[in-house]
Amino acid sequence: MDTDHEKSILVTGATGKTGGHAVRLLLRDGLRVRALVHREDERSEQLAAGAEVVRGDLHDLDDVGAATRDVGSAYFVHPIAPGLIEATVIFAQAAAENGVDAIVNMSQISARREAKSDAARQHWLAERLLDRYPAQVTHLRPTFFAEWLTTFGEYDEKGGVLRFPMGDGRHAPIAAEDLGRVVAAVLANPAAHGGRTYPIFGPVELHHDKIAARVSKALGRPVRYEPISPATFADILRGRGYSPHLIQHLRNVAIDYQNGVFAGTNDVVETITGRPPMGVEEFVEKNRQAFDGAQLARPGK
Repeated sequence: MDTDHEKSILVTGATGKTGGHAVRLLLRDGLRVRALVHREDERSEQLAAGAEVVRGDLHDLDDVGAATRDVGSAYFVHPIAPGLIEATVIFAQAAAENGVDAIVNMSQISARREAKSDAARQHWLAERLLDRYPAQVTHLRPTFFAEWLTTFGEYDEKGGVLRFPMGDGRHAPIAAEDLGRVVAAVLANPAAHGGRTYPIFGPVELHHDKIAARVSKALGRPVRYEPISPATFADILRGRGYSPHLIQHLRNVAIDYQNGVFAGTNDVVETITGRPPMGVEEFVEKNRQAFDGAQLARPGK
């Protein structure tokens, strides 16, 4: 590892799915970790057992300036919500002022100039902004998370249904835990990954019928895939109180998914971390409790 051990490693979104895993792994390896959280709660209290926990807002230059002080490498992640470009500018400015050596940026596989999703295009613009950063930057572009199976799947003691607008598209679900391992590994050794953009996939590309079959096998009860239209999915999300920004994103990336944007596999996770990512069945078995009565909830990175 080539990080400056006199400096901390900053993890934003430290109570989130990828950030939380990254913090735990970095602490396990004896590294100094500063965890930036939006608010103090039970999750941030758990981090305080080993990390330096600071509260702040990614849209506040002073907060981010304080968080990036004496930091060697930093993980930047923003929720699927308005304000990504402003937060990216603030983070890059504060990091540059404090001489942060490397940034690991969480983007998404649908990030591209021609994206119809506002969030996806903003991620592409955020990448281009960070490419101008005066030190090392690594972009991570994951496909859909395995956690979508609990976020959007509906289950009870009799079975479950994956009611998604994915048509006949395919992808290789990636677990947040495995993505967190990639984040931690790059933060600990950023020089080996500077200037790289990594698409991140799980081990096997699957149609949602096959995904449902693997969930069913792991749970021991029937689970089926029910394809719906992006418009119907948007109506479901709207009825559950999701924000217009997130609904616009999910509706458009569903079309991207049908067009193959989320498809593919590679060996990036195993190459960077030394261990392959978990498949659908392993994910379900490891997170079985989350499948008991799972309801539609807000997704997070």
